[in-house]
Amino acid sequence: MPEAESFIAAYTDVQPLPHIVATVSKLIADQESTMKDFEEVIKMDPVLVARLLRLINSPYYGLAQAVTSIGRAVAYLGMKNLHNLIVVDAMKAIFVARESQGAFSRKRLWMHSAAVSICAKMVAERIFAINGDDAFLCGILHDFGLVVEEQVAGESLQSICAACTSSADLLRLEREQLGTDHAEIGYLLTGKWAMGTAVREAIRDHHLLGEAIRPQSLTGILQLAEYLACRLGHGVLPKVTPNISASLLDHMRDNLDEYEVLIDDLPEEMAKAEAIYG
Repeated sequence: MPEAESFIAAYTDVQPLPHIVATVSKLIADQESTMKDFEEVIKMDPVLVARLLRLINSPYYGLAQAVTSIGRAVAYLGMKNLHNLIVVDAMKAIFVARESQGAFSRKRLWMHSAAVSICAKMVAERIFAINGDDAFLCGILHDFGLVVEEQVAGESLQSICAACTSSADLLRLEREQLGTDHAEIGYLLTGKWAMGTAVREAIRDHHLLGEAIRPQSLTGILQLAEYLACRLGHGVLPKVTPNISASLLDHMRDNLDEYEVLIDDLPEEMAKAEAIYG
């Protein structure tokens, strides 16, 4: 993946990657990590400390007594929730740092990523009764490769986005004109951030079509969530219709009642997420 690596290298020359994301990811992966380890990392970032304490003392949690220590805040949130909070903060700062002019919009991409992340968590927990933290993380990060491409080859990406009408078009044109695509870049980049293998592979394969993709896998959940988010008006590009594996469409048809309830509840869940993450 030399072209993808060169895009990442060029991007990080201009926009350093948030080291706290990689540090906390490594702590998550290390079974010997303790809450104290997380506290030591977080207390070095005053902005994150303020955000964390403001969140834990918000009406969303409704605690009887105010929490004033980082340790107690971390204990209330849990390590996975804390990890996702840090990733969302880091990504949002990068997405909204500047707006793009043309077919590709960072603001629209941020709204798409937020909608996909929330929908993915709902699909994981409501449809498959599994923990949705990793699905949420996949949703936030799955299209970050587009931000890298926009930073490094903005005019080319705008041209690509203006020409494509489907996610298959997007990948084909990226590979033809850039020598790589945003899914490949995202896969490599999340490796540098020490993300888990399943999360990285879901990001790499979120446009991959095939009967072998299981609906309950992270890749399947991410594809389902992106399809639903785009159908509800939260697409990356206004003209682009999402592609999805036929087996996943069959799965949705077989569980139509559950998905209709999920879709009805999505706006409320997005409002809750806004209260948590901003």
